[in-house]
Amino acid sequence: MKRKVKYPLQDARIIGTTNHDPLSYKRGEEMIFSFKFESSDTSPEGLFLEYTRFGDDGITFNGKAPASEGLIVKTSLDRPGFVCVKVHLKNARGTFMRYKHSCHQKIIGFYAGAGVEPQYHTDCGEPADFDEFWKKQKERLPQVPFKDECVLTKLGVFKGVTIYRISIPCPGPRPVTGFLGIPPGAAEKSLPAHAYFIGYGFRIQRRPYFSADRISLQINAHGQEIGRDAAYYKEFFAGINTNGAGYGFDNELNQKPETAFFNQMAMRVLRALEYLKTRPEWDGKNLGVNGGSQGALQAIWGAALDEDVTEANVYINWCCNLAGSTKKELKGGWAPAYTPALDYYDQVFMAKRIKKAKVEISRAGLGDYVCPPTGLAVFYKNLATQNKKLTWYQGSDHGFAPENSDRIVWENKN
Repeated sequence: MKRKVKYPLQDARIIGTTNHDPLSYKRGEEMIFSFKFESSDTSPEGLFLEYTRFGDDGITFNGKAPASEGLIVKTSLDRPGFVCVKVHLKNARGTFMRYKHSCHQKIIGFYAGAGVEPQYHTDCGEPADFDEFWKKQKERLPQVPFKDECVLTKLGVFKGVTIYRISIPCPGPRPVTGFLGIPPGAAEKSLPAHAYFIGYGFRIQRRPYFSADRISLQINAHGQEIGRDAAYYKEFFAGINTNGAGYGFDNELNQKPETAFFNQMAMRVLRALEYLKTRPEWDGKNLGVNGGSQGALQAIWGAALDEDVTEANVYINWCCNLAGSTKKELKGGWAPAYTPALDYYDQVFMAKRIKKAKVEISRAGLGDYVCPPTGLAVFYKNLATQNKKLTWYQGSDHGFAPENSDRIVWENKN
């Protein structure tokens, strides 16, 4: 019989604060991070708060304190950049303490961050032929006609939306594939259209639920066929990895922008938006893009490269300011190794091309080092649109945000 695991620390949490607004520090100013253990039914005796401090200055140190006493970490940064103090709850044996979240176990932690003069962050300079490159890529689209070649398979009506499985021809080795949702009986030119993009992974795309007030198109990043058996997906996902690297991480392919895996992803993004604009139900005015992490990366490509996009709603944007690692900034702990070819796909340069669309980054973690805050700060600064908003979450890493996290909002409205 399988032993049931108990979670005595189910409501335990770590709370972290800073002595000032975490994005207001000056160079050399002391940052004081304070952490405490909270639980309604668990004693902190025998538990420890263990921390690691790291930052854009390359300095790392660590330590621990009894959870019953709380923890104070003092540090500073001598340049514009970010510092993170990552804290976990452990027992006397050094074992991470966990709680149950949905079907998974999660480590009890808090991922505090603070920034020094983030307004002075800059990118590393874009390729001189950035616009010329994308002009050439977009010229490939009309070479593959699609209006009469799309394959739509009606799956039924779900929560007031007719759902179709869809395949759209596209330049590159594979088509655009995913799900289309249209409210039954929608009149011509009556609805906004939204494209939804999915985060990194080797996942079978399942039928989503769509809102009944819009045309919705959710595509996967790879162009895999929808509704196939497990054997097909096992072979397919193995096949998109090359040279022993996960897709997008092949350093050999990333030496040229034309051969990077991101190239075919971007073409599918542009084709998906082209398709939405052919729908008779589209109102001809409102076109949105949405996604998180890799989905945010794709959404921002769409907003930058298709001037008809009117809004982008994204979060925890992946691959911002990849070249920052060449300036000794901390690169994402999970990101492709930088090559100049990846500059053509970097969101910090795409941001300069988004001049009209409203952009909202609904979550950026001050402790997210898959998508480091330095890159998000540069991305926000570079956004050319005068209608933009970024919400920072204190204590948040890539997948975790504390329930009552402090939030710092940057916003510009026209």
